[in-house]
Amino acid sequence: MSTGLTASFVRRFPNGPEIRVDSLRAAADSGVTVLFGPSGAGKTTILRCLAGLDWPGEGSIKFDGQTWFDPARKKFLPAQSRQVGFVPQDYALFPHLTVAANIAYGLRGRPMAERRARVVELTGWLGLGGLEHRRPGELSGGQQQRVALARAVARNPRLLLLDEPLSALDAPTRQRLRDELRRWLAELAVPALLVTHDRADALALGDRVVVVNAGRIEQTGVVEEVFNRPANLAVAHVVGAETVLPARVVGVADGLATVLVNETRLTALAGDLSDGAEAVHVCIRAEDVILVREAPSQTSARNRLPARVVSVQREGPLMRVELDCGFSLKALLTPQAAAEMNLRPGAMVMALIKAPQVHLICRSKPSSA
Repeated sequence: MSTGLTASFVRRFPNGPEIRVDSLRAAADSGVTVLFGPSGAGKTTILRCLAGLDWPGEGSIKFDGQTWFDPARKKFLPAQSRQVGFVPQDYALFPHLTVAANIAYGLRGRPMAERRARVVELTGWLGLGGLEHRRPGELSGGQQQRVALARAVARNPRLLLLDEPLSALDAPTRQRLRDELRRWLAELAVPALLVTHDRADALALGDRVVVVNAGRIEQTGVVEEVFNRPANLAVAHVVGAETVLPARVVGVADGLATVLVNETRLTALAGDLSDGAEAVHVCIRAEDVILVREAPSQTSARNRLPARVVSVQREGPLMRVELDCGFSLKALLTPQAAAEMNLRPGAMVMALIKAPQVHLICRSKPSSA
């Protein structure tokens, strides 16, 4: 029975950062695990240690019970023996080799007929048919990504590692290839770890997410759960919660908590609170804020906040609206919605937020009686 990847290790750099991995797991049936965090957090170092391209100072790395790294037992399995597929950020294709030769590179030592058949299989699977004799410089960014993926999976790896696989692509290509990459990874049916600092990539590609910040793993869980309910303030900032403010709990009843942000009352679910917690941080994602010109007669949103528009700015395909409702609140909506509401600085609107979308993070321990 496959147990997948288990890893706990420390990688130290002279006069530099320390990367500490505590209990990283990727089961055989876990799909895609995203290592998510800001640039410089240590994500690529973690990936390289798992691949056998970097050497931690202490700890252990195992896959399906096989020890890949354990200095206490003087064990280090080299990269070529780990049966890992690795897609580096820059794809690292050989510029002098054709597409077919790049894909077949990892199959050295196998019969020529087998290598040719595998290249035909992979070029067909990834839509590279007709490009077999081109060189990387003659390919688009999306085509290069496919070649790199084909080379990584040519030997039927037990574990697939991808380092920022979409970062080198332009925005339209990146958006289109997200869905394709997700489909390819699902078809492979092997555990995969994917590094990214892009929130859209993490949400579109990941089944689980490991939040890495300043060389530490801060939180692990299902992607939507981690992004919507960060465990601490550091995670809230890393996952991009747009509104994060200190608040005070003034009441708890029937599973709901009432908190004050400045003098504005908000209702949130009380399940996030420790018993007796009073000081919290309120986290609200911009996409969870609904803007209307007037309060509707019927709505399930418990938080209905009169707000003044401070600014309206374009942000990719959406509009970012900054509001003053007794505290600074961010909202995202489509350009069409912003135009229909005639949003402009100084305009008055109503901000609607459902209680489950107001996430509370305790910032002090309960006081003892």
